[in-house]
Amino acid sequence: MGPDVSAPAIVLSNLTVAYDRHPGVHHVSGTFETGSMTAIVGPNGAGKSTLLKAIVGLKAPAQGSVRLGGVKSADVAYLPQAAEIDRSFPISVIETVLLGFWNQLGWFGAVSRAQKLRAQEALGAVGLDGFGGRPVGSLSAGQFQRVLFARVMVQDAAIVMLDEPFNAIDARTTRDLLDLVCRWHQGEQRTIIAVLHDHDQVRRHFPKTLLIARETIAWGRTEEVLTPGNLLRARRMAESWDEDAPICEAEPERAGLAP
Repeated sequence: MGPDVSAPAIVLSNLTVAYDRHPGVHHVSGTFETGSMTAIVGPNGAGKSTLLKAIVGLKAPAQGSVRLGGVKSADVAYLPQAAEIDRSFPISVIETVLLGFWNQLGWFGAVSRAQKLRAQEALGAVGLDGFGGRPVGSLSAGQFQRVLFARVMVQDAAIVMLDEPFNAIDARTTRDLLDLVCRWHQGEQRTIIAVLHDHDQVRRHFPKTLLIARETIAWGRTEEVLTPGNLLRARRMAESWDEDAPICEAEPERAGLAP
């Protein structure tokens, strides 16, 4: 990995992301420190997933920028919501995990024996030893989420971004995968950013939290962010959203994902 620990992992500057020129994320500024573990929480439709997509370059800012410090964009691993992934595609478990080497292989690169071994080891680490030949469409929701975590593992990224990683999976899988996330942070000093809904889970495991309701409500130490007052403010802001508000007039800017 080798991130520059003296530099912030990600800096957001006046970031606004729009859908049909209506802001989904509005003027968000702040820093994810290198080696930090941050939960992103907020009401439904608050822009949490949109923010992650802007950081990884899947959504272009309407205003502002996203900047990485000390790493390249290829050093960012992104796990989308499972619901966004088409599991009907005829691909095996091991082939799915090997997609984690995409940045190294490109379209036509051949998978090495060492990479295949790493993929098999990753499956073993998430409790799926022997599942490599199965089609992903045959897996349960929890098993498929373990496969996605194995894919993240082989990427060996300095920054790991997870969008609702524990949604709709059983308690044992949640516990196993949460233990893995904590190991990435505590044992391997990776920067972890996760969209989550379970506030008790956030309080127990995530030292920092960003609470948003399209714009920042609070960002900092979890115990100082997840207060009744802040949560009430976020809920009231969500209830007052006007989907017919004036559009953003700013011209789109390119996402600033240069190291």
